[in-house]
Amino acid sequence: MIALITGASRGIGAAAAKRLAADGYFVLVHYHQARAAAEALAAEIGGAAIQADLADPEQIDRMADTLLDRFGRPDLLVNNAGLAQNALFQDVSDADAARLMAVNLGGAMHLTKKLLPAMLHAHRGCIVNVASVWGECGAACEVHYSAAKAGLIGFTKALAQELGPSGIRVNCVSPGVIDTDMNRMHSAETMQALADETPLGRIGTPEDVAEVIAFLASDRARFITGQILPVNGGFRI
Repeated sequence: MIALITGASRGIGAAAAKRLAADGYFVLVHYHQARAAAEALAAEIGGAAIQADLADPEQIDRMADTLLDRFGRPDLLVNNAGLAQNALFQDVSDADAARLMAVNLGGAMHLTKKLLPAMLHAHRGCIVNVASVWGECGAACEVHYSAAKAGLIGFTKALAQELGPSGIRVNCVSPGVIDTDMNRMHSAETMQALADETPLGRIGTPEDVAEVIAFLASDRARFITGQILPVNGGFRI
């Protein structure tokens, strides 16, 4: 079994790569700039590192062609890569807004479209998108990120309806506040306040999310598609 995980050099992506490798997947560890970390992880789990800037459709096409030529049809695509920026809506530059939307939503959609013909030909496959609790309820000072993740949720629901008759499942994981580099933009006080707002009383770990990704990718979830599965410790109920 072959899995491609975007943004897999660290955080949730890296945890998912390790978890899926333990389930028997040959994991392609996608990265943009963190080559050393991606290659080290790939070596650790017996996979391979693969590079592309997900804001660039031409680079996505090149990566997908390389994957298909060298490794064959992916059984699983995990659209995990994401960018965040903590700033007032009107203070985000047009360039930063365009890149954030491209990576978080446009890149996931383009990559899925590029790999989909191989899944359709086989009449099987699984896609897991990684959204965010902010895509469900929105967050001040993260308007573009919230909008992109909300779009990823809508993409999941619509594509699942379209691909169900072809035997391809599409689901979405919606993490709450997780201990990743992305959330280290927040102060310790803010992170503690977020933990206090979480009914389970702690910040989530990348491994918490990886377990759910692995579940949705498995035969245990064979009758689940088009669903948004929160992994948020009760932060939003």
